[in-house]
Amino acid sequence: MSSTKKGHLSQLSLGGLLITLGIIYGDIGTSPLYVMKAIIGEGMINADILLGGVSCVFWTLTLQTTVKYVLITLNADNNGEGGIFSLYTLVRRTKVKWLIIPAVIGGSALLADGIITPPISVSSAVEGLRTFYPSINTVPIVISILFVLFFVQQFGTNFLGKFFGPMMLIWFGMLGILGGLQIFENIGVFKAINPYYAYHLLSLHPEGFFVLGAVFLCTTGAEALYSDMGHCGRKNIRVSWIFVKSMLLLNYFGQAAYLIPFEGKTLKQLGGANGNPFYLIMSDWFQPFGIVIATLAAVIASQALISGSFTLINEAMRLNFWPKVTIKYPTELKGQMYIPSINWLLFLGCIVIVLHFEESSNMEAAYGLAIVLCMIMTTTLLNYYMITKRIKWYFITPIIAIYGTIELSFFIANMKKFTHGGYVTIIISVLLMTVMFIWFRAKTISKAYTKFVKINDFKKVLAELSEDMSIPKYATHLVYMTNAGRTDEIEEKVLYSILQKRPKRADIYWFIHVNILNEPYKTEYKVTEILKEDIIRVDFNLGFREPTKINIMFKEVVKNMVKNGEVDVTSRYESLNKNNIIGDFKFVLSEKFLSNDSNMIWHEKLIMNTYFFIKKLSLSEEKAFGLDSSSVKIEKFPMVVNPPEIIGMKRID
Repeated sequence: MSSTKKGHLSQLSLGGLLITLGIIYGDIGTSPLYVMKAIIGEGMINADILLGGVSCVFWTLTLQTTVKYVLITLNADNNGEGGIFSLYTLVRRTKVKWLIIPAVIGGSALLADGIITPPISVSSAVEGLRTFYPSINTVPIVISILFVLFFVQQFGTNFLGKFFGPMMLIWFGMLGILGGLQIFENIGVFKAINPYYAYHLLSLHPEGFFVLGAVFLCTTGAEALYSDMGHCGRKNIRVSWIFVKSMLLLNYFGQAAYLIPFEGKTLKQLGGANGNPFYLIMSDWFQPFGIVIATLAAVIASQALISGSFTLINEAMRLNFWPKVTIKYPTELKGQMYIPSINWLLFLGCIVIVLHFEESSNMEAAYGLAIVLCMIMTTTLLNYYMITKRIKWYFITPIIAIYGTIELSFFIANMKKFTHGGYVTIIISVLLMTVMFIWFRAKTISKAYTKFVKINDFKKVLAELSEDMSIPKYATHLVYMTNAGRTDEIEEKVLYSILQKRPKRADIYWFIHVNILNEPYKTEYKVTEILKEDIIRVDFNLGFREPTKINIMFKEVVKNMVKNGEVDVTSRYESLNKNNIIGDFKFVLSEKFLSNDSNMIWHEKLIMNTYFFIKKLSLSEEKAFGLDSSSVKIEKFPMVVNPPEIIGMKRID
């Protein structure tokens, strides 16, 4: 992202605050649709549970969301970018290898959250129709709304994005007004700010501790505050959160104030088929408007999760956690992307959730368990981040101890949901974790068994090959992608391809290396002339959020080199040279396959076989690098891991 644009987004402004409302707070902002309903459950309304529950909500939003995320975690920015993978790129410099585990678990749990949030938000909003049509089946309506939402992703959401901010401003204003009107009738509900009521519920009430599983739903969107920091900037998030938190608390306290006088009754007795406190606090004349506004807010919340999932997968690919998949850029807006495979995978997951659970109240059981895992993983990485910043241990220890205790308590409380639906998001998370682990581990194994040689040892033979007229010219410019991190090294298989597989004569040999940086946005390159007018290496240093468009980037590099007089790209063919025709460029990519001669232990073999199977389903190398397929040659090389010992063959006459 350009420094100008990043600077603009980071500045505190009314426009920035409005954009922040539309992008950041969809998930946490729609929580009032279902939190109080989940706290009460199917049982009778109990004043102790209501006051204790709303007290827990207040202190959860204060300690977990405000202090941990808004005040502490937002400081762990990677050049303005946030999110669990950005945090991982900051702490992986410590060389603590096992930190890959919390990064993968956290990223997988966040993606699983992207599958459950759209169904529960949209279902909760649409179920408001039961006020007018008690027997209506909301499932087809929910699926229709989700289909339209996922379908429009391919066209970009630039236009819709301008609508999100004002719409969420209306939503939060509505939350505050509705809640405030109820509090005015029962001002005593504010006594729940006293943490005693939370303590009383958790320690003395038989089911009190497990109410935390419902309370946790009020902060499920906190991770999004951190993940989307790059879109809006830290200052805009911190200032807008004051307004958002105030409106949320007014609504939560307002719902509690309305319900307390009805102690001993059930929600169904109060509201029939639509026994949701969120809609019960609305006047009858306003309910149609409330349902429409709630549905639009739920769609915006879903959009935020979808866009966040695209960003997360893009980062995962760059960090070798996910197979290469097609990425499209539907608008000119920087950072906006569309990943077809992830889009429809999320849609399929959402449909399965809707059909399986049908009701939003059933979905509440599946919600929260995965995201609390993500929060625990963020706390783990945050611990190491603070260590890298040389923060004193007597500051780190209490912070990690407090949030470790809070999140572990939420995790234990949410485990009660496991058999009631929590298993769904855990299964999804485990599947995503498995793909990430296999992909990363396979890349590590592959790298460990890649042989590199010193390029200086082959300069002479490459120069002579370039002048050898007895060999037909393969290309004017022959380009190889290399994984060699050092400029004086090259893979043995590259030289095998040039010299032995079929001798490839070219006027200039180019070696291109892509280095993924620990920072999000950077596009730099370095040119190393290994042998004048014969061997040139180009190293691209790209941020982990930058698209890999090698074709365009390489053309720009060559153009600048020609302009500086560093290279002559005119064709060396006599007839073309005298007419100043640019020479042809040929890219050669190597594609590995697992050799039958590999001698691996069973789990490595399982990992590599699964890796190559997934690779067949993922994007081809030339498309992943953004190359013109008409100028690319794919060569297959056997990957031999732990080759067997030499067989002692005996010659006989």
